[in-house]
Amino acid sequence: HYGFLSDNTSSVHAGVPIKREWEGNQDSTASDMINSPSESNDSNFEEEQEEPKPCQNFFSLDKVLRTRQLVFDFDGERPIPRLREPLDLFTIPSTSCPFQGVRWPIECEVIRDKIQHIEWDPSEPEPFYQPTGDEQAPMPVGGVRGNTVYRIDPATKTSYFTYSRVGGSRGPIKSATSCANHQEEPTLAFESRFESGNLRKAVQVGQYDYELTLRTDLYTTKHTQWFYFRVRNMRVDVTYRFTIINLMKASSLYSAGMRPLLYSEHAAWLKGEGWQRTGANIRYYRNNTEQEGKVLYSLTWTLEFPFDGDTCYLAHCYPYTYSNLQHYLREVISDPVRAAYCKLRVLCRSLAGNAVYVLTVTAPSNSLAERKAKRAVVVTARVHPGETNGSWMMQGFLEFLLSDLPDARLLREIFIFKVIPMLNPDGVVVGNYRCSLTGRDLNRNYRSLLRDSFPCIWYTRNMVRRLLAEREVVVYCDFHGHSRKNNVFMYGCSDRKDASQCLQERVFPLMMSKNATDKFSFRSCKFKIHKSKEGTGRIVMWRLGIRNSYTMESTFGGSTLGDMKGTHFSTRDLKSMGYCFCDTLLDFCDPDPAKTNHCLEELGLLLRQEVRRKLGREVDSLEDLSDIDIESSTSGSNSTESDGLPVHLLNATNQGKKKQLRSRKERNRLRQERVQSTGPKIIQRNIKHLVELTKYAFL
Repeated sequence: HYGFLSDNTSSVHAGVPIKREWEGNQDSTASDMINSPSESNDSNFEEEQEEPKPCQNFFSLDKVLRTRQLVFDFDGERPIPRLREPLDLFTIPSTSCPFQGVRWPIECEVIRDKIQHIEWDPSEPEPFYQPTGDEQAPMPVGGVRGNTVYRIDPATKTSYFTYSRVGGSRGPIKSATSCANHQEEPTLAFESRFESGNLRKAVQVGQYDYELTLRTDLYTTKHTQWFYFRVRNMRVDVTYRFTIINLMKASSLYSAGMRPLLYSEHAAWLKGEGWQRTGANIRYYRNNTEQEGKVLYSLTWTLEFPFDGDTCYLAHCYPYTYSNLQHYLREVISDPVRAAYCKLRVLCRSLAGNAVYVLTVTAPSNSLAERKAKRAVVVTARVHPGETNGSWMMQGFLEFLLSDLPDARLLREIFIFKVIPMLNPDGVVVGNYRCSLTGRDLNRNYRSLLRDSFPCIWYTRNMVRRLLAEREVVVYCDFHGHSRKNNVFMYGCSDRKDASQCLQERVFPLMMSKNATDKFSFRSCKFKIHKSKEGTGRIVMWRLGIRNSYTMESTFGGSTLGDMKGTHFSTRDLKSMGYCFCDTLLDFCDPDPAKTNHCLEELGLLLRQEVRRKLGREVDSLEDLSDIDIESSTSGSNSTESDGLPVHLLNATNQGKKKQLRSRKERNRLRQERVQSTGPKIIQRNIKHLVELTKYAFL
């Protein structure tokens, strides 16, 4: 049997409040854990004084010293001084210090409506759509033959990011709804100028048919996948058709039965129901248009709205905004029990100035030796802003880790967790699918030295490097979403030069599959290192020295395994993968090697079967597999088009180099050279002038 979770999931799903008060002392467990900014230096000083120390002779030592920058740890009775962590490097939120407002690029218009959705899960799994073969494939009509009912500017007055502001652009919000139609039948009213929203244009091409165009990632002409917009003014018992006409991926899970999501405010108010799968006549297909020489694809579906005059939202996946994260973190730091072992600080600021939060989660240590003995685990998410399922897995991971369950307490006692729940807040805010405001994919730039252009990943890599200098990092995992494969799976890193370790990196994913048999597919896991992926977090962290470095990918669709086969994932299913990740950590680091040895034996058998199937021969030992390529491509997203310098730096390069000011010494030398070069010409000109005057005098 693998895992504690299978017998205790009800307590986590039910949201049992944490009642047990932490017993023990609070100390500065990790070197970068600090108190909230609302506490002054004096209050921090008093806190350090109140800590019980093994040697009472040094209890008043702080009062004798003329500095408040020293803090003392004790190894037995020997005091070990260290520098106090500097305060207020960034604004760190607390109950008395509210979170900073969300910053947008200055050219983005943002409506003032507050968008909120309740969290809800259906009582029964929602099945995939079953194609009938009669689904229509309407071709784009455009605004010439249709009636444009919603249109916003491309949101970029320049081709690169300049600066940001809380709330976006100044001045009144322009109307994006067209008044050009004079039909008796009212049209639908669209809106997407809110956090994470994405819809650029809506054209009415039939009485109830609408053609939709998505906005590409800001400062790019690519990456249309994520959509999230509001619809009003609908009628009940009417079948509406929506067709998105500028998608760029050749394949999609919509072809495998995935359905869009619908949220009704009336249903939430009257029935307590939230996001639900919706749509019929779903089809994903190539249309007859191109953009910059590349073919485009369409997604079409029909639906009936549940209420007249409702306010509804349609989305590609369950939205999880930057404000949602701030709300959750506010709840965590407001709870004194969780705040005792979870310290929140700001790792850095994004390009737009939004805070990138990092949480340090561990149980307080009783001694310096105990703190040094702890190993670390690093977990990140949302480097790709449109992969909202990664945030739901992250929230499940944090809910489990911060809970009062026995397994959670054990994890906090064994490990120091470094958690970055949202690596790309700017992209999340503006509704991008893949890029940051640099117009580049952050998950291809972990090797970049451009700290000011890629601060989120630069500081993450720097944090991990410093952590590795202090202690062993057992696992690094980055949570992602996948648009073309079902289930949950992992991508890892395999060292083909070291045959003795050829199976070690596969143990953790195999244990995950045993703890989530109806959601996690081990057969979908890949461990090859592709040249195009060298700049990803997974490979860069592996090259830094973290052997177990993974990307955990969750589908936008659902499961093809076990009892959940043929059904969509809900937010509860996504969060359960976060619980499962915690549970697998305990199995993976169990002092008893029985589970690990069992997995290694199973992996050896699976690998031999794969060799027999693909190469048609047997192998005597696993060492013979070191130079054999038996894995197919990861079939991940190709973001090589988004590699290169940030677009704002490219623009500065195109403008040419600014002329540098010369030194005083150089200016004097150049002046003398000019005088010397022009002197003879001036003398010759003066002599010629005198000769002419002499002629006139004689005449």
